[in-house]
Amino acid sequence: MEFIESQRTEFGVPHTICFRALGVSSSWFYKWRNRRPTARQERRARLDEEIKRHFAASGGTYGSPRITQDLRAGGWQLSENTVAKRMAELGLAGRRPKRPRSLTRQGKRPAAPDLVRRKFDAVAPDVLWCGDVTQIDTDEGKLYLATVEDLFSRRLLGYAMSEHHDAALTVASLQMAVVTRGGDVDGVIFHSDRGSEYTAARYQAKCRKHGAVQSMGRVGCALDNAASEAFNSVLKVEFVHRHRFRTRAEARLKIATWIADFYNINRRHSANDGLPPVTFERQMIEKRQASTVLLRTAVA
Repeated sequence: MEFIESQRTEFGVPHTICFRALGVSSSWFYKWRNRRPTARQERRARLDEEIKRHFAASGGTYGSPRITQDLRAGGWQLSENTVAKRMAELGLAGRRPKRPRSLTRQGKRPAAPDLVRRKFDAVAPDVLWCGDVTQIDTDEGKLYLATVEDLFSRRLLGYAMSEHHDAALTVASLQMAVVTRGGDVDGVIFHSDRGSEYTAARYQAKCRKHGAVQSMGRVGCALDNAASEAFNSVLKVEFVHRHRFRTRAEARLKIATWIADFYNINRRHSANDGLPPVTFERQMIEKRQASTVLLRTAVA
């Protein structure tokens, strides 16, 4: 019956010809076409619409694990395998990351020791930050983006963009991160590569002013700053490579909007048990406050 229907819509073959060729009755066909969908078919149709909606909201980047989390948050009870099967039927697939290209130019000033040793986890906000510089291509020329990320929640605290690849760029991103946290970040470890932007006297002075302790990975080893590289990959794969920026100003606006309105607020992160960075921070702070109240009550 589906085949007969498709012949009419796709090739213009009249139903009567298909009836005679296949030896079926017209009454059977029209009964099939006018039948009410079953509850299972209605649920599948609703599920497909929800999958397409969440996939579109992610910018066409989410795979079945994150789509499943979105659906479960909306009240659906289903497995990841079911979502993966429906996404395959709908022709929906997330983007895989490309191998990043390094922009690191080692500075001439002494580098800081590696205090992180590839342990990119923090027990609380403002304990461990990381940062990097990546290149964005526009029709107007290259644009460079410097970032500061809190490894407790993977929240992007600070970012700055410029056509120049220098210490002023990284200083601006650090300053934004400090302002985001209210100005008091004394003792936070900031981890980066040994690029000249981070070993520059201007940047080191800014770190000392705010009490940030610098940490740096080895030269030519991307794994020593893997957390920042991971963010750069997400940014490129899920957003930058899907757009064409005609001017640097357009790139600045759209990237800043993606970070503020999607990445920090809505994008689910595997390191946060599938929660967006801001939501994860809020829930963890609320849980710790509740635990403190219970402990004080028990002691009293």
